[in-house]
Amino acid sequence: MVRHQNHAAHRHQGHGRSVGLLTLVLILVLAVPGLTASPAAAAGRPFLAYHASWTEVATTDPAETRLARLPGYITHVALGFTRPDLTYAGNLDLSGTGLLFPFSGQVLKDAIALLKSRNPAVRVLVSVGGWKHFGWDARNFDALARLVSDLGADGVDLDYETENPGCTRTDGRVACADDARSVAVLADLRRAVPRPALLSLAGWNVGAYGEGAFASAEPRNGPYVGMMLAMLRSPAAQTIDLVSVVSYDGGPTYRPDQAFRAYRRVWKGPLALGIQVMPSEAGDPRFTLERTARLLSAIKDDPQAGGMLYAVAEVPPGPPSPDNPDYRSLMVAICVTLDLADCAATIP
Repeated sequence: MVRHQNHAAHRHQGHGRSVGLLTLVLILVLAVPGLTASPAAAAGRPFLAYHASWTEVATTDPAETRLARLPGYITHVALGFTRPDLTYAGNLDLSGTGLLFPFSGQVLKDAIALLKSRNPAVRVLVSVGGWKHFGWDARNFDALARLVSDLGADGVDLDYETENPGCTRTDGRVACADDARSVAVLADLRRAVPRPALLSLAGWNVGAYGEGAFASAEPRNGPYVGMMLAMLRSPAAQTIDLVSVVSYDGGPTYRPDQAFRAYRRVWKGPLALGIQVMPSEAGDPRFTLERTARLLSAIKDDPQAGGMLYAVAEVPPGPPSPDNPDYRSLMVAICVTLDLADCAATIP
């Protein structure tokens, strides 16, 4: 459910920087009832931002890339998206990887190094998968591991998507035709990219539904309901460092906070709630500044709860406003709501 570059919502490049961004976001976010600061918990909260490679600026100077200029309150940057069946011969040749940066692999490597020199705590992940990248049976994670190493990245982000995982429910339990493959993909990825490299997982919007208290969570029908349960219950799940819930594009009855709680039932580590910049094509309510702050505030009692943004550089159609925020406004809203540091930092 993390969008691929050909998704219709990516085609609008949008407008420029909002005026008085931090002031506006602070006024709106701090007006949310029940929002209180908890600086101690903020230190452990994840903020993962997807960086869609096709939205970058064309340049030969690493310092001019958006990647190198991202603010330090982002804890993880996921570079999207490599194909599972990528080819990579080395020498920073990105042509067979699926990444669509409009500059060379050397510029990408230098931009990563520059970002990390400016923000030593940030971790850069290479994301594998995404919509239309379904070559899991021909996966080449050894090539992915070489790419991660050559770029100087810190690990990988697994965005496991498939056209039809074939999930059904019997006697209150979910079983999917795709379970064996999804578990094997996770285990194979961790073998190819062992610790201390990081491994994050993007969880499908309804991927933890279908059982127990979430058996009737909406939308409750379809082949994707519960598709992440086998993976998160497998022994390889112990090697995951972060899960982000793709809590959008679920339809008008879908509730991101409920999806977060469903994932929390099966995953006890750092867990990020996904915030989408572009309007949903499934009829979800927009992530306005107020709604973003309200949803994140509702999970702040969990000290390992955080946020995920999809994606850097996205600007929705129409003039930016609190009800139609661009990626910059939403980044600040996430930062302020989660009590992260330096929310006034410049955003490229």
